[in-house]
Amino acid sequence: MSPSFIKLLILSIFISGSYEFAKAAPPVYHPVKAKLVQPRQGIGNTLLKLKQNQDVRVAYLGGSITAAPGWRVKTTKWLQEVFPESKIHEIHAAIGGTGSDLGAFRLEHDVLQHRPDLVFIEFAVNDGGRQPESIWESMEGILRQIWKANPQTDICFVYTFRVNYENDLRKGECPRAASAMELLAEHYGIPSINVALKIVELESLGKLIFKSDTPLSDEVIRFSKDGVHPLDRGHEIYTDVIGDAIEQMQLTSEPVNHASQLKRPFVTGHWSDARMVPLTSTMLAGNWKTLSENDPLKKRFGGRLGQIWEADKPGSRLTFQFRGSQSALYDLLGPDGGQLLITIDGKQQPKLRPRFDSYCTYHRIATLKLGQNLDPQAIHTVTIEIHPEQPDRSSVAFRLKDPAQELKTPKYQGTKIRVGKIMLRGELVP
Repeated sequence: MSPSFIKLLILSIFISGSYEFAKAAPPVYHPVKAKLVQPRQGIGNTLLKLKQNQDVRVAYLGGSITAAPGWRVKTTKWLQEVFPESKIHEIHAAIGGTGSDLGAFRLEHDVLQHRPDLVFIEFAVNDGGRQPESIWESMEGILRQIWKANPQTDICFVYTFRVNYENDLRKGECPRAASAMELLAEHYGIPSINVALKIVELESLGKLIFKSDTPLSDEVIRFSKDGVHPLDRGHEIYTDVIGDAIEQMQLTSEPVNHASQLKRPFVTGHWSDARMVPLTSTMLAGNWKTLSENDPLKKRFGGRLGQIWEADKPGSRLTFQFRGSQSALYDLLGPDGGQLLITIDGKQQPKLRPRFDSYCTYHRIATLKLGQNLDPQAIHTVTIEIHPEQPDRSSVAFRLKDPAQELKTPKYQGTKIRVGKIMLRGELVP
């Protein structure tokens, strides 16, 4: 073997190793220039089915802005009007007050089982308080789960507005959560629609006010009452921008098999292994029962939580084992909620975990983190147990007319725990 050949071989190995190192380097966050539409690879699979007059299933995954009967409903109507020969099936997969961290776990139940052709993802507001690295993990987990289930499914990110986002948008930049999502979207070729930018543009022209408690003149659009949740005219603006974006994407979109886009992850810790698993009677000890189909809470939340288990006797326990890095409960908070002792791998956590907070004049879906950043190869044992003491309910007093008396009523008494599913990154161990 000649010396020159050996030098070439060493150089080749060095270059190859450098390439692998560069490829594996973690992404670095930076603000991204705000654009109304980024078509990228578009929604070609969906548009082909629409042009062929086939049925199309459109999912809307997001928070309260999407849960409202606004841009979601209006966009479905727009699609139906523009493509009258196709049947547009809407998949309502939005839950108020939740972000992409829960979205990654509930995706299978709320979206994938309905076999969507197109998924709009709207979490730029509810993910606003999270770090970019965390957003990447959950958002990438969502898109990789979607394409693993069906590589023909198209995805489109939608960035909505809240007051204070105008500060970045006026500088021509996406707010932090949207910037993080844009970096991920660029990596995967996912189109995005920045409806928030349009709101700021209209406000700068004097045609819109971000929030107002009272109606304005017909010349000025009142976007919202609270600076976050659009009124009807605000939702109309969102829909108009989305419609224009789809029209634009028709010019450039081609059908794509998205499986090829899964070869190179954006981050190594993506939540593509996030899942929900149901409770079983073998996990339970105490006075647990399932809520009947006629129970008001079952009627309200069963569509999301599935079978709901309830217990209120102190000492009642839920115990499960899993191999993985993360676990949580998918449960309900409420005015009669109790508090829990959490034990993980034999170590009891020092703080009680109330299933009650300052919003609990009503029941709502919530999550309870049980274990984070655990050894993903180890088997972990998790136990939750109802504590005999009720949580302090004084935090809700400012929402009540007569808190001294109302907090004594049966509505605000109890140690009830209501659980739908276990959230895991990993696998349940029988």
